[in-house]
Amino acid sequence: MRTNISRHSFKRKILITGGAGFIASSLANKLAKDPENLVIIIDNLSTSTYNKLPDQTQNLRFIKGDVNDYKEILEVMLSFQFHYVFHYAAMVGVQRTQENPVSVLRDIRGIENICRISKNIGVRRVFYASSSEVYGEPVEFPQNAHTTPLNSRLPYAIVKNLGEAYLRSYSKEYNLDFTIFRFFNTYGPKQSKDFVISKFLIAALNDKDITIYGQGQQTRTFCYIDDNIEATTKIAYNDLFINDVVNIGNSIETPIIDLARLIIKITNSQSKIIHLPPLKDGDMTRRLPDNSEMIKILDRPPISLDQGLKKILDKGLFELNNL
Repeated sequence: MRTNISRHSFKRKILITGGAGFIASSLANKLAKDPENLVIIIDNLSTSTYNKLPDQTQNLRFIKGDVNDYKEILEVMLSFQFHYVFHYAAMVGVQRTQENPVSVLRDIRGIENICRISKNIGVRRVFYASSSEVYGEPVEFPQNAHTTPLNSRLPYAIVKNLGEAYLRSYSKEYNLDFTIFRFFNTYGPKQSKDFVISKFLIAALNDKDITIYGQGQQTRTFCYIDDNIEATTKIAYNDLFINDVVNIGNSIETPIIDLARLIIKITNSQSKIIHLPPLKDGDMTRRLPDNSEMIKILDRPPISLDQGLKKILDKGLFELNNL
């Protein structure tokens, strides 16, 4: 494999799988600002495009490849002998994962590949992008990473839960260190247009109808991308939550109907809210993380939904329409 990477001695060699994705590409940009980091992105671009990739620099490179293909990911990992792996590659999005349940299950191969190769080449720690979906329909509020039962039912949630189990098993048997991030609805200016905030914003900015499922009383908490990246990178740099799990999200519940109304208001839109029949599966009634550990890490309040939406709008309509 031809990498065109200089022989500079990097303190940290970091692999980010799924690095063309929304959260992972933001993470790559952040990590690459440290000249002591070599950041390698691998992505098969199945749900993304080249224009979503961060700009390549001396210490940030993109390799097109599929983490679910053992030979492809093995070649990359053997070539660089990474110190750290952020495994963010996955099929995401409620509608997409509901429509492609078998493809979701293929992500199990990627999880196994990362664990197996990381163990063999001496990776120091694997950081895993799990999801609030592992909690399923909530039975405890706030949802605590150590006490709330995991009620995964949908293929996407089950695969994320299984990924957590792989990491715990490899840690127990092979001493492979890990950290599990359970993400709660991260949003920002580069998020794909089929996620709720981007979808609502694009509709509102074009005075088109905003559609919601059911009466819109289902609640979510929305975490602005900057908070996600600051928290996760501080965890990595400060050796926090080794062989542990942490919720990454905001703790202010917002009903979806209120989100739609807020977006219409701040965009001065003429959009109307249209109610669709409730989803049969996948639209949980509430989400509310115990994010007390994340608040300690940030050492400040999270960015509010109002502030986050204004930050997105400040980026301009171009980014929203060219995702």
